[in-house]
Amino acid sequence: MAERLVIQKRALSANDLAAAALRREFAARRLLVLNLMSSPGSGKTTLLERTAPALAGEFRMAVIEGDLQTERDAERVRRAGLPATQINTGGGCHLDVPMVRRALGALPLDQLDILFIENVGNLVCPAAFDLGEDAAVLLASVAEGDDKPGKYPTAFRRADVVLLTKTDFLPVTEFRVDRFLEDVAKIKAGLPVLPMSCRTGQGVEAWFDWLRRAVAGKRAAP
Repeated sequence: MAERLVIQKRALSANDLAAAALRREFAARRLLVLNLMSSPGSGKTTLLERTAPALAGEFRMAVIEGDLQTERDAERVRRAGLPATQINTGGGCHLDVPMVRRALGALPLDQLDILFIENVGNLVCPAAFDLGEDAAVLLASVAEGDDKPGKYPTAFRRADVVLLTKTDFLPVTEFRVDRFLEDVAKIKAGLPVLPMSCRTGQGVEAWFDWLRRAVAGKRAAP
């Protein structure tokens, strides 16, 4: 067990060093990079499909898609109007910096304002790997239940904003928003939580405003 821990620490350390270098490259381009994390089916791709047409006139955006297999999500966001390149991990539960760096060659980075990295659906492994992003966006859906912050605190601690998705399901679930918010606040005080439904559009404007502020902050950075 001790040897396994040492190897894991070395892998994380190497990834962190590579992530720091990648972050400097993104900063030089004034490119806002967001790491989207969630359980499978929480709505990451649907969020991008909703975001693409709404902000197409304001920002130039592209996507790196991470999945074990298939290009289905990449195909969806391409149909929504976003350039996308696919990473298939073949069984790996998360993306890392070498994977992301290889995928960057397929994207017009100098022509972008926002790069979304849609991580593999998982609330454990992705939270441990820095991808050089400016912010981690964590999606948690009403359909998953209100206990996810307590069960997966590392992911919520890593997040810079939480999107509570599929709120149109609230009337037909036992999801307690107050319990969810209390648990989030215990894990990371001040972490913003944005309730929304991409299906109905309710609450998505708050997400768009968050993106606008994030882009403005990146452009104003020294």
